[in-house]
Amino acid sequence: MATYVAFLRAINLGATRKFPKDDIVAATRAAGFEDVATHINTGNVRISTRMRSRARIEQALESAYLADRGFEVPTIVYAGSELREVHEHASTVDHAGQHYVALLRDEPTDEGVQRLREKAQPGERIEVGGRALHLLVSADGVHGTKLTNPLVEKCLGTTSTWRNPTVVAAVVGKWC
Repeated sequence: MATYVAFLRAINLGATRKFPKDDIVAATRAAGFEDVATHINTGNVRISTRMRSRARIEQALESAYLADRGFEVPTIVYAGSELREVHEHASTVDHAGQHYVALLRDEPTDEGVQRLREKAQPGERIEVGGRALHLLVSADGVHGTKLTNPLVEKCLGTTSTWRNPTVVAAVVGKWC
């Protein structure tokens, strides 16, 4: 049985998208996954499964969460080795401002990354490492950038969800 980490997007935002950790665990187990655990209440879930197809795992989780919650929960799955690579890349980034990691369902194309870089403002930098995009912005943080998740998804043509490098490091330390 293989272990993966699933990242859920857009949960626990506002009154209508609540998905508490215990409910995530229950819905994930009910879908047939084992060794289920969560890290903080932002949708970081460890699972074990006999499935080997990342796309099948994502579909199974998304179907289970839709049935449980009544709203779509986009889910991005990483093998432990992939997530370790994201963490290792994040730890080599030299930047004095804020650093955010967009975890991507699919590896971005060069054209998509170039479109995104063209949208960046002065002082913003984008680095790519596998299925992750590292957004480096000024000390003002993500609130001052136009590089939002919808824009990232539009330019790259893939689903994404954001975490900070501290969360990625914690998840890697616990589960990878």
